[in-house]
Amino acid sequence: MIATLLALVLQSTSQIDALVPKGTHPKVIAEGFRFTEGPVWAPEGILIFSDILADTIYKLEIDKPVVLVKPSHRTIGITYDAHKRRIVCQQETRSVVRRELDGSFTTLADKFDGKRLNAPDDVVARSDGNIYFTDPSFALRPEAKEQTFDGVYRISPSGTVTLVSKTFAKPNGLAFSPDEKTLYVNDTVRQQIYAFDVAADGTPSNERLFAFVTGELAGQPNGMKVDRSGNVYCTGPGGIQIFKPSGKYIGLIYLAPVVSNFCFGNNDFKTLYIAAGSTLYEMAVNVAGMPPATNFSQLK
Repeated sequence: MIATLLALVLQSTSQIDALVPKGTHPKVIAEGFRFTEGPVWAPEGILIFSDILADTIYKLEIDKPVVLVKPSHRTIGITYDAHKRRIVCQQETRSVVRRELDGSFTTLADKFDGKRLNAPDDVVARSDGNIYFTDPSFALRPEAKEQTFDGVYRISPSGTVTLVSKTFAKPNGLAFSPDEKTLYVNDTVRQQIYAFDVAADGTPSNERLFAFVTGELAGQPNGMKVDRSGNVYCTGPGGIQIFKPSGKYIGLIYLAPVVSNFCFGNNDFKTLYIAAGSTLYEMAVNVAGMPPATNFSQLK
């Protein structure tokens, strides 16, 4: 019934039909949460996601949520690096933290220029060990803010934290192009996606506007992913908006509840797992997404 009431409506164009099978509808796979976020397909072949307000990270086993981490320190963004280590953004501790393979934890970033970060939100890892995260102040009381801007940062393989950009109003979701030479970052307030060129050593440059994520329906730029053809998927008004690598708008995957985040997953990465408020959905797609911390050349 829920799947029928909240049926996914696809824009009827040949471009969107090439990406999403005609007649596809969402399937509710779990519900009853407080606020779902940070879905990621873990290396062990399961879906990991967080419930920020419940202070919990879950894993989904046979469509049944099982507590993985509690308390999660209000984990929001989650990814994995090339060594299968989980990296999370913790709003409560205002830090980016990595879980090592032995079960211990390493704080990768909690300060910049001697001042505490705002509240790290989303994080991506490059296959060479570089890590990038956004640090908006959505979850921070104004009097607790120490940084004078909401920044985008890079953590080098050696652990050095450097500023990528401080020009964003509220930076949020990030994603890499399949060859990892382009970093996409969206701005929730401005409803835009920006692109950066990324050098071989991981240094970003040439910040530029990539696309507008606008519309009259509910929703904002938040979660963002890229498929293996280089198409950019971004939450926004109406659900998930899709853009070509050139920045040209392709179409909309419409979902009535506001979508906070999503990921590609399953064994072939041809399933979208969608976090929308209290509910998780899944739907099939035609073009596989990129696994975390993977260069497309590694998939051939």
